[in-house]
Amino acid sequence: MKKKLLSCVMAGLLAATALAGCGSSGSSSGSSSAQSTASGETAAGSETAAAEAAAPEATIQEAETNTADLTPTQQIIQEAEGMTLDELAQKAIEESNGKTFYGVGNSSRGKTALPLFIAYLQTIDPSYSMEYEWQQPKNNKIFDQLSADSAKSSGTFAMTLIQDGNQIQSKMADTGVLDTFIPKEWAEANGTTADAYQGFLPLQTLNKVFMFNNTGTKTFDNCWDFIREGEHPLFMDIDSEVVGKNFLTMLTKPEYAAVLKDAYDQLSDDEKAYFDPYIQEEQQDASDFGLDENGAYALAWIRLWMENYNAQTDDGPICETLTAASATDQSGLLVYSKLRSIEESAETSVNNITVAAYQDGYQGIGGYGYCHYLFVTDNSPLPWTACAFISYLTTTKDGFSAWGKDMGGYSSNPTVMEETEEEYNHKEGGYVDGVDTYPAKDDRGYEWWAGDGHLVLEEPQYCADADWTIGSWIEGLTRWSPDAAQ
Repeated sequence: MKKKLLSCVMAGLLAATALAGCGSSGSSSGSSSAQSTASGETAAGSETAAAEAAAPEATIQEAETNTADLTPTQQIIQEAEGMTLDELAQKAIEESNGKTFYGVGNSSRGKTALPLFIAYLQTIDPSYSMEYEWQQPKNNKIFDQLSADSAKSSGTFAMTLIQDGNQIQSKMADTGVLDTFIPKEWAEANGTTADAYQGFLPLQTLNKVFMFNNTGTKTFDNCWDFIREGEHPLFMDIDSEVVGKNFLTMLTKPEYAAVLKDAYDQLSDDEKAYFDPYIQEEQQDASDFGLDENGAYALAWIRLWMENYNAQTDDGPICETLTAASATDQSGLLVYSKLRSIEESAETSVNNITVAAYQDGYQGIGGYGYCHYLFVTDNSPLPWTACAFISYLTTTKDGFSAWGKDMGGYSSNPTVMEETEEEYNHKEGGYVDGVDTYPAKDDRGYEWWAGDGHLVLEEPQYCADADWTIGSWIEGLTRWSPDAAQ
């Protein structure tokens, strides 16, 4: 949605000409929006009467026209964004009692969360019942499935939980297949309003982090170490999980290119000598792409990563490999939460790996973060129920519990994040009977990863804008083949 037309009009009427254009609706926080409105009221002064005489009729007519342009689902979302979870629950009960709810997502845990949601609705109306089905398409088929479903006058899927900001932006949001709903209480917890918030609604941020097997003698204390000569880090192939390409694309954004340059500066002269030719070769590409002065460092890092990573189809096997005693000196970039599933044995142990960014003195990026986003399908058969479910997932600890029980997944709601940590104590995830037995599992939390851990955070619009240039360039790079190397 993010159009919020009617509320913009009302703000304009209150502040008269000083708020022409509803500029405050682009604010990143509720407080900024409020300050803009307050200053507008003061500045209007003696011009208010004249402005009110000239502006309201045309403005209201424009708002009515624009509101009429919204689809039925978007109109419901506009209303729902002003309602609490309990108010939405009443709407959901009226709409879906005795019906079947279909959801689709990149995470299978939606199937775990739905019965919790139904139980919540039953606390309001004990007679409420709803059947449900949750699908998890493989191999990036979720976009095809949603696109096909969007062709129906009334779709099958009520909502989706989906990843890959690039394709969401270009294939789902820009084409009107999916609509963003911002729950009122989620916005309040983040210090903003649905009108002011820009972007998609994230359920959570997940992190993939650099790890290495520590049973040998190699050290990986700089992110450039993972692409030095002879290294072939394990990584889920970008064809299997496209968010990996988004990670590489994001490295070209100035703030992350600067982190790569700073890490490069910490290398020895001999180490720099290996990378310098690649950096020089990428100067022209960096210029062609309009990148800043550190762009060539980002492109060189991306190129060497693409030419040398050992492509895998899933993070689970990567984790099993790296934690084996026999995987001496191997490294990888994988989902942090996979460490939870390792069963300790003589051959396999979490203590056989080191989370690179947790080392004192580590330089550079520690991994990347990507989101699971929540959307209402524009032809949703149960839009009120979808909004209520999305609100339940993002504003309650119980709703997030299907994901929150594991480290490495951080609720986008700071209140829910705090409550989740209080219950599960992920910061001491490696403790056994009060002893820090597996330090690699002591999750330092989102704030640390986004700060000191230099997590590269996906931005859908940046990835979508760069896809035809940098994205195409990435796809055209040579990839390392184990067979060719033998």
